[in-house]
Amino acid sequence: MCLGIINMSPLRLAVLWLSMFALPSALTETPSYVAAVYEHLVVLNPNPRVALGRRAALEHMQKNLVVFEEQAALAARQGAQILVFPEDAIQGFNFTRASIAGYLEAVPDPTVVIWNPCSERDRFPDTEVLQRLSCMARKNSLYLVANMAAVQVCNSTADAHCPPDGRYQFNTNVVFASDGSLVARYRKQNLYFEAAFDKPPQMELVTFSTPFAGRFGVFTCFDILFREPAVALVEDLGVRQLVYPTAWMNQLPLLAAVQFQRSFSHAAAVTVLAANVRALGLGMTGSGIFTPWQEVHQHDMVGETGRLLVSRVPVLDPDRMARGGESTRLAWLPFSGHRKREPGLGEAGDAHGWPREAWHSVDDSTPRGPATEYCSPVFEHCPVGPAYETPVVFHSIMMYDNFTLVPLQDTKGNLTVCDGSLCCHLLFKRATAPSTELYALGAFQGLHVVHGTYYLEVCALVKCTGPDFASCGGETEHAQTQIDFRLEGNFSSRHVFPGILGNGMVLDIPDESGKKSDGWVYMRRSGMTAGLVTATLYSRVYEKDNS
Repeated sequence: MCLGIINMSPLRLAVLWLSMFALPSALTETPSYVAAVYEHLVVLNPNPRVALGRRAALEHMQKNLVVFEEQAALAARQGAQILVFPEDAIQGFNFTRASIAGYLEAVPDPTVVIWNPCSERDRFPDTEVLQRLSCMARKNSLYLVANMAAVQVCNSTADAHCPPDGRYQFNTNVVFASDGSLVARYRKQNLYFEAAFDKPPQMELVTFSTPFAGRFGVFTCFDILFREPAVALVEDLGVRQLVYPTAWMNQLPLLAAVQFQRSFSHAAAVTVLAANVRALGLGMTGSGIFTPWQEVHQHDMVGETGRLLVSRVPVLDPDRMARGGESTRLAWLPFSGHRKREPGLGEAGDAHGWPREAWHSVDDSTPRGPATEYCSPVFEHCPVGPAYETPVVFHSIMMYDNFTLVPLQDTKGNLTVCDGSLCCHLLFKRATAPSTELYALGAFQGLHVVHGTYYLEVCALVKCTGPDFASCGGETEHAQTQIDFRLEGNFSSRHVFPGILGNGMVLDIPDESGKKSDGWVYMRRSGMTAGLVTATLYSRVYEKDNS
């Protein structure tokens, strides 16, 4: 059924297995396909800033392509119909504009030129990489997605955007059909300090269709944090299946690779086939096959080999589902949240004995205060007295942003913290005995300006790395304290990505999430078996990126 499920306890693995067959019930009734992603340990050029001739560059790339061929054959033997390779996995990274020249190939536009590089080898010169990828797809009868360095000659007289050296250099995804035909080409729009490449002069939304699953969208790495193309594919074109080559450097507590891949899939209600490179010295690992309900993934900061993941997943293409008699039972609408009742959750309270009113009403436009001794000034007038003193408010840097935080000082509580107009509210109860682990609720609203520029609104419950407030926001993969919680915020954008991360990089999803009638976005989770590392509502306010 699937290969390469790691970092999962036996209980987690059992839950995943059951979810693939029993949750939702329509999953067994809908068409499905077998997808594969390969996390590649890249053979790097030891001197990427020194230019190589074409022959030497090809010799280097062939070392990585040999591994691709082995993995394509292995995926095909396991029934894979589509295989995704990572970004930068053929040539590596850290090139200059001049030093990457020997690695470049011209990739024709498949919407204009119909071409099968494997069977038409002499049609375009210097296309050895394209030919080898095409033949991999053809030999193994699968759709193949890869990332490569591409060139396009231009004329500065006719094109005002043409670089001074007379050529565009693009970070490019290519897609081959199972017969080897080139069917899609996407040039990365949002570059991440990539001196070797140019930003395309025009943004493109690129899709391709398959006979087994319908339509897929294509984007690359840093693109996932921007509306165009990632969210535009979903919202403007209605694409619900995405292929995603990436070379992602992990950054906890909010943006580890699999952490945000999981959040994007869940929030946008899409399948994400994510293939990351493996470069442990740069903190690069984390790949997976994600649907809105379950995932097969890996995050391995120790191993020294690549990893192939294979899984059967449901078809989410809206046209295919409609023709098959299925509606949207298989997935909720993008960015609408997900509501469900947990097994054993009675009318009087939840599985942990909390009064239902303690979670507030999802549908009541006038939220009720919690039916406990705890009080939230956001929702009601709070009594005055020692039990209701405002908690300590402090600031700490989290992923280069200055968060406003309050500590979780009791075994249960009801906290609010604000940064500007953004307020975050947390109702929590420690499900395990009190420990020495410090947790804090943080809020940040503003323009993130380090390693990229983009506007954020974030509510985050984080495990601090030490006993002092300054450690809140530091990187850790480990936590022992289990916490049941409801987290919510008054976000100005509907593009909110819920994420839950447990001890040892265990991924989780909310029991329930959505937008209340008063505009607040929430998620809740109880009964986690792993200690809580991070719970976050990570919102992107795309229209303020240039503010």
